[in-house]
Amino acid sequence: MTAFDAVLGRLSALHPKTIDLSLQRIDRLLARLGDPQRSLPPVIHVAGTNGKGSTIAFLRAILEAAGRRVHVYTSPHLVRFNERFRLGQAGGGRLVSDDELESVLGELERANAGQPITVFEIITAAGFVLFARHPADVVLLEVGMGGRYDATNVIERPAVSVITPVSLDHVDYLGTTIEEIAREKAGILKRRVPAVVARQPLDALEVIERQAARLAAPLFVSGEQWHAHEEGGRLVFQDEDGLLDLPRPRLIGRHQIENAGTAIAALRAGKFALPMSAYEAGVAAADWPARLQRLGAGRLIRLLPAGAELWLDGGHNAGGGEVVAATLADLEERAPKPLALVCGMLDTKEPEPFLRHFAGLARRLVAVPVPGHERGRPPGTLVEAAGDLGFEADAAENVEAALARLATAFEDAPRVLVTGSLYLAGDVLARDGTFPT
Repeated sequence: MTAFDAVLGRLSALHPKTIDLSLQRIDRLLARLGDPQRSLPPVIHVAGTNGKGSTIAFLRAILEAAGRRVHVYTSPHLVRFNERFRLGQAGGGRLVSDDELESVLGELERANAGQPITVFEIITAAGFVLFARHPADVVLLEVGMGGRYDATNVIERPAVSVITPVSLDHVDYLGTTIEEIAREKAGILKRRVPAVVARQPLDALEVIERQAARLAAPLFVSGEQWHAHEEGGRLVFQDEDGLLDLPRPRLIGRHQIENAGTAIAALRAGKFALPMSAYEAGVAAADWPARLQRLGAGRLIRLLPAGAELWLDGGHNAGGGEVVAATLADLEERAPKPLALVCGMLDTKEPEPFLRHFAGLARRLVAVPVPGHERGRPPGTLVEAAGDLGFEADAAENVEAALARLATAFEDAPRVLVTGSLYLAGDVLARDGTFPT
């Protein structure tokens, strides 16, 4: 065990047995640290159920293409804990080093003095300390869960607030209806701060609009104040300031047009003066692993027959399943192949709302455990849920065994999607040997 792991272990022991959503613990810790969150560059604060990470990837790519130094805080990580903290610098950012992170976490551990605090709260505080100590032009801040009581919501006045698509997720904490979850997400809106909102279910949008009206927050809603669509293989964005004709994103799927549009709308609503060339280069360059990522050069593809395709996506809720299934249906129309799923989920996620979008599209599902996670759902429960939806389904002990089984299951080389959990996706990237370190 490294010293870095030891610090994380001690901090985990302080985690409350029951999480009461509150800002009191992080407020107390930040006050002891001199309130570093008040010494940050302009912040773009991003909440939502799906698309947060991809939207931030577009924001970062566009801003860096304009020469801006960009700090980025995202979660969870895929392979290395350090992925959560990207420090802005000229020519592009870098992940925080092990030594830097160990030092800051040790400092926070001493400041916290053994008081109860969640791991996410102390990690978020670490991000604020790191970002306050390194000069940059912009901070991109991703909400962890919800919004109203999320640890990131101590930012008093961001440059712009963003809400990506809302779907049912984290229902134990955020509510069991779209309206309740949207109310939590809308908790990041601030008085008179512009708010950019991606396309939403009507019930969610109405909640967000009411909160924005209460706060006199200027609202920029997809399909109303701004529009993004694909036309002739290009991304066309339009708002009251004009039209942008841009390259199509390299990120795959129709939903990435919306995510790119949300990022562009945020930068324009926040009055970030950027050249057209930055939008062009950033939209084309943005990358975000484990979001409909095709694995073509690592160890795992070699377990499948020649001509097979191996895809990876960390989606795990109804909204995520819907957009991934729609993209694979589009791909099936252009290049037909039998589709199989390798799926692992946490027991905090419901399989049926996610898997039902693949019914009639995927021919087979192999359920696997989520390695190294205490809340992994038993594969048998996924097999049962898939069977109820009409899938041919069975279980395997790991992804390699699942792929080996699927290698001989079809007459034609299959298209295989590994999905259901970002934690599973991170394990797959580590096993595949292609994730950048």
